Amino acid sequence: MDNYNDIINMPHYTSVKHKRMSLEARSAQFAPFAALKGFEEAVFETARLTDDKKELDEGLKNLLNEKLKVIQSELGNKIEITFTYFIKDKYKDGGKYITKTGIVKKIDEIEGKVILDNYDEIIIDDIIEIEGNNLNNFNN
Repeated sequence: MDNYNDIINMPHYTSVKHKRMSLEARSAQFAPFAALKGFEEAVFETARLTDDKKELDEGLKNLLNEKLKVIQSELGNKIEITFTYFIKDKYKDGGKYITKTGIVKKIDEIEGKVILDNYDEIIIDDIIEIEGNNLNNFNN
């Protein structure tokens, strides 16, 4: 029982070469070990939902093309246009629809893209809705 009497009251050793480890660094030694690295991310990725790309009927395609023609004729007026379009997911089937507003800089019919003044590119075939003040006479 008295095996440690010779050292029990001695001062705690402190190195003169090395600083004491901070409490945060010391506690990191006891952090839980992730045996399956990336498992939580994989579960999250699997659970993440994506939307399917909607197929447009010919009437809506024609309406969008008419709106693009109006935008093309008004390029010099720098009118703000709002596009809703599909972005394909990089990792899974499907994607999501986003809405972006900007001033159209160019409509590239050869590449099939709308280029905004901030150089964002929108693929024409992915657009499902176009809105803007100069497009009021068109109905979706």
